[in-house]
Amino acid sequence: MPILNWMPRYQTGLLTSDLVAGVTLASFVLPESMAYATLAGVPPYFGIYCCLVGGLVFAFFTTSKQMAIGPTSAISLMVGSTVATLSGGDPARWAAIAALSALAVALICFISFGFRLSSLVNFISDSILLGFKAGAALSIMVTQVPKLFGVEGGGAHFFERIWLLVQRIPDSNWVVLLFGLVALLLLFLGDRYFPGKPVSLAVVILSIVVVSLTNLASFGIHVTGNIPGTLPSFGRPSLRFKDVDGVLELSIACFLMGYIETVSAARTFAIKHGYDVNARQELLSMGFANLGTAFFSGYVVAGGLSQSTVNDKSGAKTPLSLIFCSAALSIILLFLTGLLYNLPEVMLAAIVLHAVSGLIKVKELKRLRQLSRMEFTVAMFAFGSVLLFGILKGVLLAVMMSLVMLIKRWSDPYVAVLGRIGESHSYSDVARHPENIQYPGILILRPETAIVYFNSENLQTKIAQQILDKGKDLKLVVLDLSVSIYVDVSGSKMLLQLSEQLEKQGVLLRIVDAHSKVRDILRKQGIEKMVGHVSRKVTIADVVEEYTTGNTGMDT
Repeated sequence: MPILNWMPRYQTGLLTSDLVAGVTLASFVLPESMAYATLAGVPPYFGIYCCLVGGLVFAFFTTSKQMAIGPTSAISLMVGSTVATLSGGDPARWAAIAALSALAVALICFISFGFRLSSLVNFISDSILLGFKAGAALSIMVTQVPKLFGVEGGGAHFFERIWLLVQRIPDSNWVVLLFGLVALLLLFLGDRYFPGKPVSLAVVILSIVVVSLTNLASFGIHVTGNIPGTLPSFGRPSLRFKDVDGVLELSIACFLMGYIETVSAARTFAIKHGYDVNARQELLSMGFANLGTAFFSGYVVAGGLSQSTVNDKSGAKTPLSLIFCSAALSIILLFLTGLLYNLPEVMLAAIVLHAVSGLIKVKELKRLRQLSRMEFTVAMFAFGSVLLFGILKGVLLAVMMSLVMLIKRWSDPYVAVLGRIGESHSYSDVARHPENIQYPGILILRPETAIVYFNSENLQTKIAQQILDKGKDLKLVVLDLSVSIYVDVSGSKMLLQLSEQLEKQGVLLRIVDAHSKVRDILRKQGIEKMVGHVSRKVTIADVVEEYTTGNTGMDT
């Protein structure tokens, strides 16, 4: 529990900064969390509970000083769209499944911590996340735009929702639309002229005042209504995992997205302020935060970049700001909920639309296309998967795509042909540097990958082709394994077969720059009987010089 380390050494001079940051953060997450709760299909005040309880617990376990936690847009839509099917539309069962999903995420976090699986999320590339977030933003927007027009939404996927919206536009409530568009305009202008300030709270207060002092409610502007003026009560989820088929898949997807967002945002602020975060410890902090929300009428929470940015710009120095934020939210729930009665529901839709618009990074997608067409294609695959199959299936397909992309890269590796750089003792790829010196009868190769079971056959084929291209004059093959940090049993068998084939052709094979564990498995495989001693001290230059000078002491 990191708080036990930093709290005894807490400097009282930081108290004012953390207090101001906590109160500012509370004013920011209050309307945002309520908006995200409606996206998840639960009562708006559940979002406040998530920030209050999740943030309070998170503060005790996190190693980040500026990270704030709560509902996020992508996770809220995943919960809302999936639980709608699992609950059959029953509000009580809906809330119970949402709480159960938070409990499942907590358990996944604890299991991942125990088995040290924090690095597994690195299999999801930044390119996939870029496309996924853009697709998620559009999916979220299309669920909120009907509220902006004052019509009923519907549809099982993105394109069906668009089609239904187009059909219902003639029935739009233009008063609701105008109200929502003005709110959106104020939110975007606030971002531009007052960055880092709780603009959304100011717009929310303004909207409440306008509705309270006018008769706009008679024109079809629905309001939030009563919000319980109490703190969340303790109670275990009323359902068990065996009662809900499909909650595990939902929880895995929420865990992946939540943990990636949490660690990414935590590292961003750690780099900015010059300290370290423990990615594995954040599994615990996220796990306990979700455990808390599961038992206090909430749903899945994760670290969010927007609320963390507000926390940072407001002056947060330690996680104590999260505790102050929870205290401020508690005061609002106990004494000020009556002021939220006339909060227009279209205002919450506007807040969601404003928040998720930042997930579409057009400039970054253009930049990605310039840097790598393949990475751009992968990003577009993730983007399309979310639109076609929904956020839940989209994120799981994105994970599969990450693994497929990684395996593809490793299964068809590049084998570089090396030549000497001028008069030096260094060697590099002749494909990039054709001026490098190559010796008659000598072929120097460097596999640009680990040598494992699913790429060893391709490697053997490529090496054999290079040997064939060299012709009958070939006398020596030097294999540089400096890049091959790992060789498994299949890889070592392939190298043994290669040495046997070369020996039959009267060609010497020498292995240089092998890592310690690679040398160990090659020796156990018996390859040294064929190629001589595999030493970490022998370089390409040594082997070439010994061969060209006729020295026969290479084996030693």
